[in-house]
Amino acid sequence: MDFLLQGFLRAISLLLSGDPETYSAITATLIATAYSMSVSLAVGIPAGFALGYFDFRGKRKVRIIVDTLLSLPTVFIGLLVYAFLSRRGPLGDLDLLFTLRGIAIGQAILAIPVVTALTASAVESMDAPLRTTLISLGANRRQLLFSTLWEVRYGVLTAAVAAYGRVMTEVGISMTVGGNIKWHTRTITTAIALETNKGMFDMGIALGLVLLLIAFGANLTLSFIRNR
Repeated sequence: MDFLLQGFLRAISLLLSGDPETYSAITATLIATAYSMSVSLAVGIPAGFALGYFDFRGKRKVRIIVDTLLSLPTVFIGLLVYAFLSRRGPLGDLDLLFTLRGIAIGQAILAIPVVTALTASAVESMDAPLRTTLISLGANRRQLLFSTLWEVRYGVLTAAVAAYGRVMTEVGISMTVGGNIKWHTRTITTAIALETNKGMFDMGIALGLVLLLIAFGANLTLSFIRNR
């Protein structure tokens, strides 16, 4: 067990000393996650609102499909995105393969079903008379959308945090689409996998601690907003 203690001590040393390789992986992760979460929230929240608020033909089938997409394997998503972004793929001319933007595309595909499904569940659990009240007050479609989302804002925030955690901890997409290129597309999770296989437990533990801190910060922020 001594190697674990030494790993923790070395991990703290790497973080405090500003080790460039460690912080390069952290920066790449934060950039790719910011891209993917921006897209997933912009698409998933309106889609979740529509799925949970409106009644339409085939709604149950659409909901089943969205719920099924929650369990998509990250390696499978990475394989599909790789096929589309490769030179032989339809989007090969965009030169997105082995880039952080390419990783973000795969992560957005992973996160959108999470945001959509949880937002839809939050909207469905909303008080039924609210829609009638808003319409009777003369609310237009835009006001109806934002008023409803405000009422279920905690559910939407939970959806965002859940999607963020899913994106932050995935490995398959980052490894397949990003290629785990040092100083370029190596993220926290791919760096942990690589360094652990090399026996470099200190850097793996350091990056693992960063993941824990980010997760703790996200949940602490959500708790603070709820309390306010």
